Amino acid sequence: MSEVSPARSPISAIVVTYYTGPLLARALASLKAQPEIGEIIVVDNGNWDGAVRAAAAATPEGAPVEIVSGHGNVGFAAGCNLGARRAKGAYLLFLNPDACLPSGGAARLLADAAKLERPWLLGCKIVDPDGTEQQGSRRATLTPWRAFVEATKLYAIAPRHPYFRRFNLHGEPCPKELRRLPVISGACFFLPREDYLAVGGMDERYFLHVEDVDFCLRFARAGGGVWFDPHVGVTHFKSSSRASPVRIEMRKTASMLRYFQAHFADPYPPGFLTFVGASLWAAFALQTMGRAFGRAFAYLGFAARAGAGGLARARRLAARRFAR
Repeated sequence: MSEVSPARSPISAIVVTYYTGPLLARALASLKAQPEIGEIIVVDNGNWDGAVRAAAAATPEGAPVEIVSGHGNVGFAAGCNLGARRAKGAYLLFLNPDACLPSGGAARLLADAAKLERPWLLGCKIVDPDGTEQQGSRRATLTPWRAFVEATKLYAIAPRHPYFRRFNLHGEPCPKELRRLPVISGACFFLPREDYLAVGGMDERYFLHVEDVDFCLRFARAGGGVWFDPHVGVTHFKSSSRASPVRIEMRKTASMLRYFQAHFADPYPPGFLTFVGASLWAAFALQTMGRAFGRAFAYLGFAARAGAGGLARARRLAARRFAR
């Protein structure tokens, strides 16, 4: 495998993976296709035996892949910091393991970043496989009130009212050029390695979710500019990990409350954060119950159509699949 000169390839790409599955090979292939990337650091928070090496070997041409493993599942924020400390490039490109950087994407990020004054943090346009901009691609500052509006869907009452503005901005027209925004997506972001380390990297108290929101806020407060780049559309497939959706939502809610306590405990009146927290946990409980009822109805519907024999065959098939 040929290595590219660091002078020509100043970017270190970092991928944090946890039971990602076959999409990891596609993500690595998209990074290896970028001549500007000199190394790819895969932080293995947990995968099937040999899965990460197999994914790296499936795409032999391009930047070398270093696998960091043996630390267990330390969470996304800590995984990003592990990768950043190993990186040798002048720039860091973080990419989700279920996302793909488009051809020429790294070169365009470098070219667009050259127009900005340091310190800068550059996020990409995150899109679904059909090309539609994904929720979370562009975001406003996350405040307790905005979280309450999202949880209670108050934005549906008066969507144009400034008090009911949404946290996610993907429903608004996408800018044509670089745009300064409060928050970009952690699915793919780009910045100088020195600037990442200067603000302390990701806050490792966040295990999963909201760490990117917190990082954008801390980066801006340190004098940095957070920018959205509409020229680089990163395809994000989502939901590739084996992790339980309920556990993910639980961690997301807990991370959001930690973020509010860290950054908004003073501006809001006493008791309001408690009220918001109760609302978020109530929304989580309703979502969990809805998912459970959906599975129960699907199960009963399948049982009615297939009968006891079909249900037994489905169970045997599922047992073989997860035993692999």
